[in-house]
Amino acid sequence: MHDLRAIRENPESFDRGLARRGLEAMSPTVLDLDSRRRAAQTQLQEMQARRNEAAKEIGLAKREGRDAQPLMDEMAQLKERLPQVEEEEKALGAELDSLLASIPNLPADDVPEGPDETANVEIRRWGEPKAIADAKQHFELGEALGLMDFEAASRMSGARFTVLKGGLARLERALADFMLDIHTGEHGYTEIAPPLMVRDNALFGTGQLPKFEEDLFRAGDHYLIPTSEVPLTNLVNDQIVATEELPHRYTALTPCFRAEAGSAGRDTRGMIRQHQFWKVEMVSVTAPDQSEAEHQRMTQCAETILQRLGLPYRVVTLCTGDMGFSARKTYDIEVWLPGQNMYREISSCSNCGDFQARRMKARCRPKAEKQTQFVHTLNGSGVAVGRCLIAVLENYQQPDGSILVPEALRPYMRGLERITA
Repeated sequence: MHDLRAIRENPESFDRGLARRGLEAMSPTVLDLDSRRRAAQTQLQEMQARRNEAAKEIGLAKREGRDAQPLMDEMAQLKERLPQVEEEEKALGAELDSLLASIPNLPADDVPEGPDETANVEIRRWGEPKAIADAKQHFELGEALGLMDFEAASRMSGARFTVLKGGLARLERALADFMLDIHTGEHGYTEIAPPLMVRDNALFGTGQLPKFEEDLFRAGDHYLIPTSEVPLTNLVNDQIVATEELPHRYTALTPCFRAEAGSAGRDTRGMIRQHQFWKVEMVSVTAPDQSEAEHQRMTQCAETILQRLGLPYRVVTLCTGDMGFSARKTYDIEVWLPGQNMYREISSCSNCGDFQARRMKARCRPKAEKQTQFVHTLNGSGVAVGRCLIAVLENYQQPDGSILVPEALRPYMRGLERITA
């Protein structure tokens, strides 16, 4: 959510930020609604004050034996008009709130400008992609092993689901445990087991609602989480935390559920784009002056996972046209997939500034001070377990079709060194 006072004070800056996102200027519409709502509020306050004043004058006129009928007529008119003005003020406020809730976060000044992913800027690479003759994609490898079954998944659930068996099911579990151990044991994140279903207010707080409802799965009065960013960030929903205690760092392993609306024809084979997948998420809640450094730190935490697994990757800064709705700045980590002969996203680390905090009313306050300020929130994949499984399969594939288990994972695989049919 945006700071309405900041838009009033510097509408040109607000519109410049939107223009960098490829959006039209919206400050005139916002300020017009704001002006009309404030005028209605003023009118309402004046009418309420006059009503109270007239009530006293009626009482005085009656005690003094004067004709109170004109005052009583005025009071009747006020009573008739007040609900109309109240409804007008309420409607204008709702329209303004709805408009502000639909406007994405403004990009940081150093975010590269561009319309789509073609304008993203690579900032570093790690590892050298292996030369693998006749490299196969993960679904070819998994099906040949008899351990990845898309047909069985389709029979029971439809497209974009997968059944993993045996060594691949164990490998997926091993990857998740490996990531959690590093983030909790080395990176200082507190492991959380959050709800997998949330109400609409939680999704509003992190920015999925109201604009992206078509991407969500609904179950009665609740929604299945699209990412554990939602419940982890909402741990500070409507809270005031001590500034001295920040940053708070949380991590969780959860399934994620996404309708993948608008992705028809994209990654239709394999596990790249699923309706259900596992992810280890990282969320940080910081004081405003900590978030930029925390963003760098979080990205490095995600990179550590890939480095320990020996998976080549690159880090890119997303341009203004490719960033998510709530993000102020985003680094994507893209892992090398030999079967596709390209880098693919495996983690996205975003600094949302105070955008989500305003929607959630999440604040911090220094000790012995009365004034509060909105916290900053950050989120990142640490990393997507399914995509990491894909990367391991493709980077560690052997000529005989087996998969070499990375050394870092062997303790989690009970010493298994190779996955075979």
